Amino acid sequence: MRVRLAYGRDGLVIDVPEDRTTVVQPQYLPGLPDQYGALRTAVRDPVGGASPLRQLAGPNDIVAISVCDITRPMPTSTVLPVVLEELRHLPDENIVILVATGTHRPNTCDELKNMLGSQIVERYTVVNHDAFDSSGVVHLGETSRGIPILLNRLWTEADVRVTLGFVEPHFFAGFSGGPKMVAPGLAAFDTTMMLHNAEMIGHPNATWGVTVGNPIHDAIREIAEQTGVDFSVEVTLNRDHQVTSVYAGDPPTAHRAASRFAKSVAMQQVQEPFDVVVTTNSGYPLDMNLYQSVKGMSAAAQVVKTGGTIICAAECSDGVPEHGEYSRLLRSRSSPEELLEMICGGGHNVHDQWQVQIQAQIQMKANVLIKTGYLRDAEIKQAHLEPVDDVERATHGRLDAAGPDSRLCVIPEGPQTIPYLA
Repeated sequence: MRVRLAYGRDGLVIDVPEDRTTVVQPQYLPGLPDQYGALRTAVRDPVGGASPLRQLAGPNDIVAISVCDITRPMPTSTVLPVVLEELRHLPDENIVILVATGTHRPNTCDELKNMLGSQIVERYTVVNHDAFDSSGVVHLGETSRGIPILLNRLWTEADVRVTLGFVEPHFFAGFSGGPKMVAPGLAAFDTTMMLHNAEMIGHPNATWGVTVGNPIHDAIREIAEQTGVDFSVEVTLNRDHQVTSVYAGDPPTAHRAASRFAKSVAMQQVQEPFDVVVTTNSGYPLDMNLYQSVKGMSAAAQVVKTGGTIICAAECSDGVPEHGEYSRLLRSRSSPEELLEMICGGGHNVHDQWQVQIQAQIQMKANVLIKTGYLRDAEIKQAHLEPVDDVERATHGRLDAAGPDSRLCVIPEGPQTIPYLA
Protein backbone atom coordinates (compact mmCIF):
# COMPACT_ATOMS: atom_id res chain seq x y z
CA MET A 1 0.00 0.00 0.00
CA ARG A 2 1.40 3.40 -0.99
CA VAL A 3 0.89 6.31 1.40
CA ARG A 4 1.79 9.93 0.73
CA LEU A 5 3.30 11.73 3.70
CA ALA A 6 3.01 15.51 4.09
CA TYR A 7 6.70 16.46 3.95
CA GLY A 8 7.97 19.90 3.01
CA ARG A 9 6.23 21.32 -0.05
CA ASP A 10 6.41 18.21 -2.24
CA GLY A 11 5.50 15.29 0.03
CA LEU A 12 7.03 11.84 0.37
CA VAL A 13 5.55 8.51 -0.75
CA ILE A 14 6.26 5.24 1.08
CA ASP A 15 5.19 1.61 0.61
CA VAL A 16 3.84 -0.12 3.73
CA PRO A 17 2.34 -3.59 4.34
CA GLU A 18 -1.42 -3.23 3.86
CA ASP A 19 -2.38 -6.20 6.03
CA ARG A 20 -0.99 -4.74 9.25
CA THR A 21 -1.18 -0.98 8.69
CA THR A 22 -3.75 1.50 9.96
CA VAL A 23 -3.73 4.90 8.28
CA VAL A 24 -5.13 7.69 10.44
CA GLN A 25 -5.89 10.88 8.58
CA PRO A 26 -8.42 13.66 8.93
CA GLN A 27 -11.80 13.27 7.35
CA TYR A 28 -11.26 15.12 4.09
CA LEU A 29 -13.61 18.02 3.56
CA PRO A 30 -13.45 20.14 0.42
CA GLY A 31 -12.86 23.85 0.86
CA LEU A 32 -15.96 25.99 1.06
CA PRO A 33 -17.17 26.72 -2.48
CA ASP A 34 -17.26 30.46 -1.73
CA GLN A 35 -14.73 31.19 0.99
CA TYR A 36 -15.06 34.96 0.67
CA GLY A 37 -18.84 34.76 0.82
CA ALA A 38 -18.72 32.54 3.91
CA LEU A 39 -16.29 34.89 5.63
CA ARG A 40 -18.36 37.96 4.79
CA THR A 41 -21.51 36.30 6.09
CA ALA A 42 -19.75 35.26 9.32
CA VAL A 43 -18.43 38.74 10.16
CA ARG A 44 -21.76 40.36 9.27
CA ASP A 45 -23.92 37.83 11.14
CA PRO A 46 -21.74 36.92 14.13
CA VAL A 47 -22.31 34.28 16.79
CA GLY A 48 -22.75 34.75 20.53
CA GLY A 49 -24.74 37.95 20.35
CA ALA A 50 -21.80 40.02 19.10
CA SER A 51 -22.35 43.09 16.94
CA PRO A 52 -21.25 42.88 13.29
CA LEU A 53 -17.59 43.83 12.94
CA ARG A 54 -18.27 47.01 10.98
CA GLN A 55 -20.43 48.31 13.84
CA LEU A 56 -17.79 47.74 16.52
CA ALA A 57 -15.33 50.39 15.37
CA GLY A 58 -16.12 54.09 15.10
CA PRO A 59 -14.39 56.18 12.42
CA ASN A 60 -11.83 57.51 14.90
CA ASP A 61 -11.10 54.25 16.72
CA ILE A 62 -7.77 52.43 16.64
CA VAL A 63 -8.17 48.77 15.66
CA ALA A 64 -5.56 46.09 16.36
CA ILE A 65 -5.76 42.77 14.53
CA SER A 66 -3.79 39.75 15.78
CA VAL A 67 -2.75 37.32 13.01
CA CYS A 68 -0.75 34.06 12.90
CA ASP A 69 2.96 33.96 12.13
CA ILE A 70 4.72 31.95 9.40
CA THR A 71 4.75 28.71 11.44
CA ARG A 72 0.98 28.31 11.00
CA PRO A 73 -0.82 27.43 7.74
CA MET A 74 -3.49 30.06 8.42
CA PRO A 75 -4.77 31.53 5.10
CA THR A 76 -4.45 35.08 6.40
CA SER A 77 -4.25 36.47 2.87
CA THR A 78 -7.79 35.13 2.35
CA VAL A 79 -9.31 36.05 5.72
CA LEU A 80 -7.69 39.43 6.41
CA PRO A 81 -8.98 41.27 3.30
CA VAL A 82 -12.57 40.41 4.29
CA VAL A 83 -11.97 41.81 7.78
CA LEU A 84 -10.34 44.96 6.41
CA GLU A 85 -13.23 45.48 4.01
CA GLU A 86 -15.55 45.64 7.03
CA LEU A 87 -13.30 48.34 8.48
CA ARG A 88 -13.05 50.44 5.32
CA HIS A 89 -14.79 53.37 7.09
CA LEU A 90 -11.57 53.79 9.14
CA PRO A 91 -8.45 55.51 7.79
CA ASP A 92 -5.63 53.06 7.04
CA GLU A 93 -3.42 54.57 9.72
CA ASN A 94 -5.99 53.61 12.38
CA ILE A 95 -5.43 49.91 11.76
CA VAL A 96 -2.41 47.97 13.05
CA ILE A 97 -1.81 44.33 12.15
CA LEU A 98 0.12 42.48 14.86
CA VAL A 99 1.87 39.23 13.99
CA ALA A 100 1.37 36.98 17.02
CA THR A 101 4.86 35.50 17.07
CA GLY A 102 4.82 34.50 20.73
CA THR A 103 8.47 33.80 21.43
CA HIS A 104 9.22 32.80 17.81
CA ARG A 105 11.57 34.79 15.59
CA PRO A 106 10.18 37.83 13.73
CA ASN A 107 8.84 37.15 10.25
CA THR A 108 10.83 38.58 7.34
CA CYS A 109 9.42 41.13 4.91
CA ASP A 110 9.09 38.47 2.21
CA GLU A 111 7.31 36.15 4.64
CA LEU A 112 4.91 38.92 5.63
CA LYS A 113 4.09 39.61 1.98
CA ASN A 114 3.51 35.91 1.41
CA MET A 115 1.33 35.59 4.51
CA LEU A 116 -0.70 38.77 4.24
CA GLY A 117 -0.40 39.88 0.63
CA SER A 118 1.97 42.55 -0.70
CA GLN A 119 -0.73 45.23 -0.96
CA ILE A 120 -1.70 44.85 2.69
CA VAL A 121 1.93 45.04 3.86
CA GLU A 122 2.47 48.18 1.81
CA ARG A 123 -0.81 49.82 2.83
CA TYR A 124 -1.11 49.10 6.56
CA THR A 125 1.10 49.12 9.64
CA VAL A 126 2.32 45.57 10.22
CA VAL A 127 4.31 44.78 13.38
CA ASN A 128 6.00 41.59 14.52
CA HIS A 129 5.31 41.15 18.23
CA ASP A 130 8.54 41.04 20.25
CA ALA A 131 8.15 39.09 23.50
CA PHE A 132 11.63 40.16 24.62
CA ASP A 133 11.13 43.94 24.35
CA SER A 134 10.03 45.07 27.81
CA SER A 135 9.23 48.56 26.53
CA GLY A 136 6.73 47.13 24.07
CA VAL A 137 4.46 45.44 26.64
CA VAL A 138 2.07 46.63 29.35
CA HIS A 139 1.40 45.01 32.73
CA LEU A 140 -2.32 44.38 33.19
CA GLY A 141 -2.41 42.51 36.49
CA GLU A 142 -2.35 38.78 37.17
CA THR A 143 -4.47 35.71 36.57
CA SER A 144 -6.22 33.91 39.41
CA ARG A 145 -3.17 31.61 39.60
CA GLY A 146 -0.72 34.50 39.85
CA ILE A 147 0.53 34.55 36.25
CA PRO A 148 1.60 38.11 35.31
CA ILE A 149 -0.37 39.50 32.36
CA LEU A 150 2.08 41.38 30.15
CA LEU A 151 0.74 42.07 26.67
CA ASN A 152 1.78 43.98 23.55
CA ARG A 153 1.40 47.73 24.08
CA LEU A 154 -0.15 48.40 20.65
CA TRP A 155 -2.71 45.69 21.36
CA THR A 156 -3.66 46.99 24.81
CA GLU A 157 -3.90 50.61 23.64
CA ALA A 158 -6.27 49.82 20.75
CA ASP A 159 -9.95 50.73 21.03
CA VAL A 160 -11.07 47.56 19.24
CA ARG A 161 -9.20 44.23 19.30
CA VAL A 162 -9.74 41.48 16.74
CA THR A 163 -8.13 38.03 16.49
CA LEU A 164 -7.89 35.83 13.38
CA GLY A 165 -7.30 32.21 14.39
CA PHE A 166 -6.74 28.81 12.84
CA VAL A 167 -8.28 26.09 15.02
CA GLU A 168 -6.83 22.58 15.22
CA PRO A 169 -5.97 20.25 18.12
CA HIS A 170 -2.91 21.50 20.03
CA PHE A 171 -0.48 19.25 21.88
CA PHE A 172 -0.63 21.06 25.22
CA ALA A 173 -3.11 23.93 24.87
CA GLY A 174 -5.99 21.71 23.73
CA PHE A 175 -6.78 23.68 20.57
CA SER A 176 -4.98 26.42 18.68
CA GLY A 177 -6.49 29.76 17.70
CA GLY A 178 -8.85 31.67 19.96
CA PRO A 179 -7.21 33.04 23.12
CA LYS A 180 -3.78 31.79 21.98
CA MET A 181 -3.78 34.76 19.60
CA VAL A 182 -3.49 36.94 22.72
CA ALA A 183 -1.34 34.80 24.99
CA PRO A 184 1.20 33.58 24.25
CA GLY A 185 0.82 35.16 20.77
CA LEU A 186 1.10 38.78 21.98
CA ALA A 187 2.46 38.13 25.48
CA ALA A 188 5.78 39.04 27.04
CA PHE A 189 8.39 36.38 27.66
CA ASP A 190 7.71 36.35 31.42
CA THR A 191 4.03 35.59 30.85
CA THR A 192 4.80 32.81 28.39
CA MET A 193 7.30 31.22 30.76
CA MET A 194 4.67 30.99 33.48
CA LEU A 195 2.11 29.59 31.04
CA HIS A 196 4.60 26.95 29.88
CA ASN A 197 6.42 26.04 33.09
CA ALA A 198 7.23 22.43 33.96
CA GLU A 199 4.21 21.97 36.24
CA MET A 200 1.74 23.25 33.63
CA ILE A 201 3.28 21.24 30.77
CA GLY A 202 3.40 18.10 32.92
CA HIS A 203 -0.27 18.25 33.89
CA PRO A 204 -2.22 15.25 32.49
CA ASN A 205 -4.91 17.54 31.06
CA ALA A 206 -2.40 19.67 29.15
CA THR A 207 -2.91 17.68 25.98
CA TRP A 208 -4.65 17.41 22.63
CA GLY A 209 -8.32 18.40 22.50
CA VAL A 210 -8.75 19.33 26.19
CA THR A 211 -9.64 22.91 27.07
CA VAL A 212 -11.73 22.92 30.27
CA GLY A 213 -9.59 21.65 33.15
CA ASN A 214 -6.43 22.11 31.10
CA PRO A 215 -4.40 24.55 33.23
CA ILE A 216 -2.71 26.09 30.20
CA HIS A 217 -5.89 26.71 28.22
CA ASP A 218 -7.73 27.83 31.35
CA ALA A 219 -5.02 30.45 31.93
CA ILE A 220 -4.84 31.77 28.37
CA ARG A 221 -8.65 31.95 28.20
CA GLU A 222 -8.64 33.92 31.46
CA ILE A 223 -6.04 36.35 30.10
CA ALA A 224 -8.04 36.97 26.92
CA GLU A 225 -11.31 37.45 28.78
CA GLN A 226 -9.79 39.60 31.52
CA THR A 227 -8.03 41.97 29.08
CA GLY A 228 -10.70 42.04 26.40
CA VAL A 229 -11.05 40.78 22.83
CA ASP A 230 -13.91 42.40 20.95
CA PHE A 231 -14.25 40.10 17.94
CA SER A 232 -12.68 36.93 16.62
CA VAL A 233 -12.68 35.06 13.33
CA GLU A 234 -11.90 31.34 13.64
CA VAL A 235 -11.41 29.00 10.68
CA THR A 236 -10.73 25.31 10.21
CA LEU A 237 -8.75 24.02 7.24
CA ASN A 238 -8.30 20.91 5.13
CA ARG A 239 -4.95 19.47 4.08
CA ASP A 240 -4.83 21.88 1.13
CA HIS A 241 -5.09 24.78 3.60
CA GLN A 242 -8.55 25.68 2.29
CA VAL A 243 -11.20 27.00 4.68
CA THR A 244 -13.71 24.30 5.64
CA SER A 245 -15.67 26.23 8.26
CA VAL A 246 -15.72 29.74 9.70
CA TYR A 247 -17.07 31.15 12.95
CA ALA A 248 -16.95 34.83 13.89
CA GLY A 249 -18.19 37.08 16.64
CA ASP A 250 -18.03 36.62 20.42
CA PRO A 251 -14.54 35.16 20.95
CA PRO A 252 -15.33 32.33 23.44
CA THR A 253 -18.43 31.27 21.48
CA ALA A 254 -16.65 31.28 18.13
CA HIS A 255 -13.66 29.32 19.46
CA ARG A 256 -15.81 26.68 21.17
CA ALA A 257 -17.76 26.15 17.95
CA ALA A 258 -14.61 25.89 15.83
CA SER A 259 -13.02 23.52 18.34
CA ARG A 260 -16.03 21.19 18.29
CA PHE A 261 -15.91 21.10 14.51
CA ALA A 262 -12.14 20.53 14.45
CA LYS A 263 -12.39 17.68 16.95
CA SER A 264 -15.06 15.92 14.91
CA VAL A 265 -12.86 16.03 11.82
CA ALA A 266 -9.31 15.78 13.15
CA MET A 267 -9.39 13.42 16.15
CA GLN A 268 -9.88 9.68 15.57
CA GLN A 269 -10.15 6.78 17.98
CA VAL A 270 -8.12 3.57 17.61
CA GLN A 271 -8.58 0.36 19.58
CA GLU A 272 -5.04 -0.50 20.66
CA PRO A 273 -1.49 0.89 20.54
CA PHE A 274 0.98 0.19 17.72
CA ASP A 275 4.54 -1.14 17.60
CA VAL A 276 5.60 1.45 15.02
CA VAL A 277 4.03 4.82 14.23
CA VAL A 278 5.08 6.89 11.20
CA THR A 279 4.15 10.55 11.50
CA THR A 280 4.84 13.95 9.95
CA ASN A 281 4.45 17.57 10.96
CA SER A 282 1.90 18.27 8.21
CA GLY A 283 4.42 19.52 5.66
CA TYR A 284 5.42 23.12 4.96
CA PRO A 285 5.20 25.51 6.77
CA LEU A 286 4.55 23.43 9.89
CA ASP A 287 7.65 21.26 9.39
CA MET A 288 10.04 24.18 8.89
CA ASN A 289 12.10 23.21 11.94
CA LEU A 290 12.67 20.46 14.47
CA TYR A 291 11.17 22.55 17.26
CA GLN A 292 7.76 22.60 15.59
CA SER A 293 8.04 18.93 14.61
CA VAL A 294 7.74 17.83 18.24
CA LYS A 295 3.98 18.25 17.64
CA GLY A 296 4.02 15.47 15.06
CA MET A 297 5.97 13.26 17.45
CA SER A 298 3.40 14.00 20.17
CA ALA A 299 0.53 12.96 17.87
CA ALA A 300 2.29 9.62 17.33
CA ALA A 301 3.02 9.21 21.04
CA GLN A 302 -0.70 9.04 21.79
CA VAL A 303 -0.95 5.57 20.20
CA VAL A 304 2.55 4.04 20.23
CA LYS A 305 3.33 1.13 22.54
CA THR A 306 5.68 1.75 25.43
CA GLY A 307 9.08 0.79 24.06
CA GLY A 308 7.84 1.12 20.47
CA THR A 309 9.15 3.29 17.64
CA ILE A 310 8.10 6.66 16.24
CA ILE A 311 9.44 7.62 12.81
CA CYS A 312 8.89 11.29 11.99
CA ALA A 313 9.30 12.81 8.51
CA ALA A 314 9.86 16.58 8.82
CA GLU A 315 11.85 18.59 6.27
CA CYS A 316 13.23 21.19 8.75
CA SER A 317 14.18 23.75 6.08
CA ASP A 318 14.76 26.30 8.87
CA GLY A 319 17.00 23.95 10.83
CA VAL A 320 16.64 23.10 14.52
CA PRO A 321 16.47 26.25 14.65
CA GLU A 322 19.38 28.05 16.24
CA HIS A 323 17.30 30.99 17.50
CA GLY A 324 15.73 30.46 20.90
CA GLU A 325 16.99 28.07 23.57
CA TYR A 326 15.61 24.75 22.27
CA SER A 327 18.82 23.66 20.55
CA ARG A 328 21.08 24.75 23.40
CA LEU A 329 18.93 23.00 26.00
CA LEU A 330 18.95 19.74 24.05
CA ARG A 331 22.75 19.86 23.87
CA SER A 332 23.10 20.69 27.55
CA ARG A 333 22.43 17.13 28.76
CA SER A 334 23.39 13.69 27.48
CA SER A 335 19.96 12.01 27.52
CA PRO A 336 16.20 12.66 27.69
CA GLU A 337 16.23 11.37 31.27
CA GLU A 338 18.75 14.01 32.29
CA LEU A 339 16.79 16.72 30.47
CA LEU A 340 13.61 15.86 32.38
CA GLU A 341 15.51 15.77 35.65
CA MET A 342 16.91 19.25 34.93
CA ILE A 343 13.58 20.78 33.87
CA CYS A 344 11.31 19.17 36.47
CA GLY A 345 13.74 19.36 39.37
CA GLY A 346 12.64 22.85 40.33
CA GLY A 347 14.13 26.28 39.87
CA HIS A 348 14.60 25.89 36.11
CA ASN A 349 12.58 28.20 33.85
CA VAL A 350 14.18 28.85 30.48
CA HIS A 351 12.84 29.82 27.07
CA ASP A 352 11.72 26.80 25.00
CA GLN A 353 12.09 24.32 27.86
CA TRP A 354 8.46 23.27 27.32
CA GLN A 355 9.30 21.83 23.91
CA VAL A 356 12.30 20.00 25.31
CA GLN A 357 10.18 18.66 28.19
CA ILE A 358 7.50 17.31 25.84
CA GLN A 359 10.10 15.78 23.51
CA ALA A 360 11.87 14.12 26.42
CA GLN A 361 8.57 12.75 27.78
CA ILE A 362 7.89 11.20 24.37
CA GLN A 363 11.38 9.70 24.24
CA MET A 364 10.90 8.14 27.65
CA LYS A 365 8.03 6.19 26.10
CA ALA A 366 9.36 5.34 22.62
CA ASN A 367 12.39 5.45 20.36
CA VAL A 368 12.17 8.43 17.99
CA LEU A 369 13.73 8.41 14.53
CA ILE A 370 13.58 11.37 12.17
CA LYS A 371 13.97 11.99 8.45
CA THR A 372 14.84 15.57 7.48
CA GLY A 373 16.13 17.21 4.34
CA TYR A 374 18.29 19.87 5.97
CA LEU A 375 19.70 18.70 9.32
CA ARG A 376 23.04 16.93 9.52
CA ASP A 377 23.18 13.59 11.32
CA ALA A 378 25.32 15.18 14.03
CA GLU A 379 22.65 17.83 14.70
CA ILE A 380 19.96 15.17 14.96
CA LYS A 381 22.02 13.08 17.35
CA GLN A 382 22.69 16.16 19.50
CA ALA A 383 18.90 16.42 19.80
CA HIS A 384 18.92 12.81 21.16
CA LEU A 385 17.11 11.55 18.05
CA GLU A 386 18.14 8.90 15.53
CA PRO A 387 18.59 10.07 11.92
CA VAL A 388 17.17 8.04 9.02
CA ASP A 389 17.65 8.57 5.28
CA ASP A 390 14.85 6.33 4.05
CA VAL A 391 11.51 6.32 5.91
CA GLU A 392 10.21 3.25 4.08
CA ARG A 393 13.27 1.14 4.80
CA ALA A 394 13.34 2.24 8.45
CA THR A 395 9.66 1.40 8.84
CA HIS A 396 10.03 -2.13 7.46
CA GLY A 397 13.16 -2.68 9.56
CA ARG A 398 11.44 -1.68 12.80
CA LEU A 399 8.37 -3.76 12.01
CA ASP A 400 10.53 -6.82 11.31
CA ALA A 401 12.41 -6.27 14.58
CA ALA A 402 9.10 -6.08 16.49
CA GLY A 403 8.03 -9.50 15.23
CA PRO A 404 5.57 -11.04 12.77
CA ASP A 405 2.50 -9.78 14.64
CA SER A 406 3.72 -6.18 14.84
CA ARG A 407 1.36 -3.44 13.73
CA LEU A 408 1.96 -0.09 12.05
CA CYS A 409 0.09 3.20 12.24
CA VAL A 410 0.72 5.93 9.66
CA ILE A 411 -0.34 9.53 10.35
CA PRO A 412 0.29 11.23 6.97
CA GLU A 413 -0.90 14.68 8.03
CA GLY A 414 0.82 14.72 11.43
CA PRO A 415 -0.85 16.93 14.04
CA GLN A 416 -3.76 17.69 11.74
CA THR A 417 -5.02 14.24 12.78
CA ILE A 418 -4.76 13.16 16.39
CA PRO A 419 -5.39 9.48 17.12
CA TYR A 420 -6.37 8.47 20.62
CA LEU A 421 -6.90 5.15 22.35
CA ALA A 422 -10.38 3.85 23.05
